[in-house]
Amino acid sequence: MRYPDLELDLLRAFVAVAETGSFTAAADVVHRSQSAVSQKVLRLEEILGRRVFDRTSRMLGLTPDGERLLVAARQMLEFNDRFMRAWREPTASGTLRLGVSEDFIPGQLPKLLARFGRLYPDVHIALMTGLSCNLLEAYDADRVDAVIVKRSGTNGRGRVIWREPLVWLASADYQLDFTKPARLVMLAAPCSYRESMIAALDSVRRDWVAACTASSLMGVQAAVAGGLGVTLLGRSFVQEGMQILRAPNLWPALPMTEVSVLGEDRAPDLVEPLITFLSQSLAGHDGLTIAA
Repeated sequence: MRYPDLELDLLRAFVAVAETGSFTAAADVVHRSQSAVSQKVLRLEEILGRRVFDRTSRMLGLTPDGERLLVAARQMLEFNDRFMRAWREPTASGTLRLGVSEDFIPGQLPKLLARFGRLYPDVHIALMTGLSCNLLEAYDADRVDAVIVKRSGTNGRGRVIWREPLVWLASADYQLDFTKPARLVMLAAPCSYRESMIAALDSVRRDWVAACTASSLMGVQAAVAGGLGVTLLGRSFVQEGMQILRAPNLWPALPMTEVSVLGEDRAPDLVEPLITFLSQSLAGHDGLTIAA
């Protein structure tokens, strides 16, 4: 018995909806209209003879069959993209000295690098991680070919590849006492997170004290999760044991944070594939988990 073929554009539309959580957002990712994306998903369900989404007026979620399909669809699309890239583009090879800021979607970097390694097996990555200011110094000293760093008022360089909102974070059981100065957990200066946190509190004339100064973002997360105080970080830094403080009348509103990449002019044969890969991998994501 011959089964019908699964068309890749149907799978691509399905994955976009599953990863963004809406047909509207998925339409932007695949550059189609919302109705076209909806029709593609309906056509996919027709071919499979199974429903892949549970739809209600308030939410959209994967069915058990949809969860199974998502794993297979990602594998099929990755194989297609890897094959077409190998067929149509020169094979990237060599060593890429890459600096990646701790600000870049923490917890997801290993999965991104694993996927990049499968797509470009001949590229060897010499990886340096750290704070953005230190990585920029290494880049300017030509110790790395490319860097992925957080943009700030003093650093407007590079191509933006990731944006996410800043949030106020505290431990899940942290007791807030607004009769006393805010207890802050922060990095040592210079640090744009520190500067933004102080400026935001000063703008509403909220008193504060430095309860803990850490030397790394991991240290900040540990201190916050341990209940030492409140901090300001990107939303992707939220982890188990933390809460986002959402009271706008008590905690001032915050801007978006941006992450950019520098180095396109130094090693274009290696940096360009990296930027293309990251742009495609992050399209439509908003702090979502990236599957390896």
